[in-house]
Amino acid sequence: MTAIAQILPAPGGSQTRTISSAGLVGVGNMGAGMARRLLAMGWTVHVCDIDAAKADALKQKGAFRHDTPKECAIDSEAIIVCVVDALQTEDVLFGAQGIAAGLPTGRAVMLCPTIAPQDVERFAARLASFGLHCIDAPMSGGPVRAAEGSMSLMVACDNAVFDAHQTLLNALSNQVFRISERPGDGARTKLVNNLLAGINLVGAAEVLAMAGRMGLNLHTTLDVIAQSSGQSWIGEDRMRRAVAGNFAPAAHMTLLQKDTRLAVAAGAAAGFSGPLGAHAATVFAQASADGHAHEDDSAVFKWLQRHPEYPQKP
Repeated sequence: MTAIAQILPAPGGSQTRTISSAGLVGVGNMGAGMARRLLAMGWTVHVCDIDAAKADALKQKGAFRHDTPKECAIDSEAIIVCVVDALQTEDVLFGAQGIAAGLPTGRAVMLCPTIAPQDVERFAARLASFGLHCIDAPMSGGPVRAAEGSMSLMVACDNAVFDAHQTLLNALSNQVFRISERPGDGARTKLVNNLLAGINLVGAAEVLAMAGRMGLNLHTTLDVIAQSSGQSWIGEDRMRRAVAGNFAPAAHMTLLQKDTRLAVAAGAAAGFSGPLGAHAATVFAQASADGHAHEDDSAVFKWLQRHPEYPQKP
């Protein structure tokens, strides 16, 4: 049976309609996972990506492929933006072929990229000027969990918008966290989470590099950590790949470089500067600048192996 959700009226409107279709702009690892999830649940799915091959792969699974975000939006009752950063998001929303020009008033735009809270606030206000609702909904968990519907969604939007789109949100995730009614708070929550992920990853890479210097077997050391107080999910996941010498990009270094930088800036904007976050952000920035930007973020281990005396900020 096809799943349905509600569409709210634009401000001042009086009708509510049900929806059974969704569009995704940006169908890389996470976007493709979400698209496959919705297709498996009977939704009509429209897709668009600057990499045509990614959209074509989903067309083979039953999605409708479109060349521009505007075209994708016209045929969608609600649309999900799953691109990389604020610049791409702004172009997808308000560019010459953007979503805002294609969606009828009263429909919702779900923002999933990890971007600065002030960018979310700015986009939400501008969408409102088009009569569109904004769902601030960054995600976490990786492409496998996106396809399974078990990723985390951190949702900030008006209560009525949340209620109207709960069927869509629940289809995408069985871990929907209701953050607040203030767009931007989802982004704040995601940045807090990702800063901790970055700190944990740098910590795991540091101790594994140190263990190697001490002459310890890295696989055995990881086995111990995995069952002891030093365990972290991201440390276990990434360092298993790292000690196996697998640095093919499952999660690009540039993403955690961006996210930790944004998180530190968000903390500073709130008057907070902790002892670890800025150091983790510096490690990712230096490792990226040193040739690892397009490798997996686990390559921070390889970089620390080459820098046994940690270089401080230039």
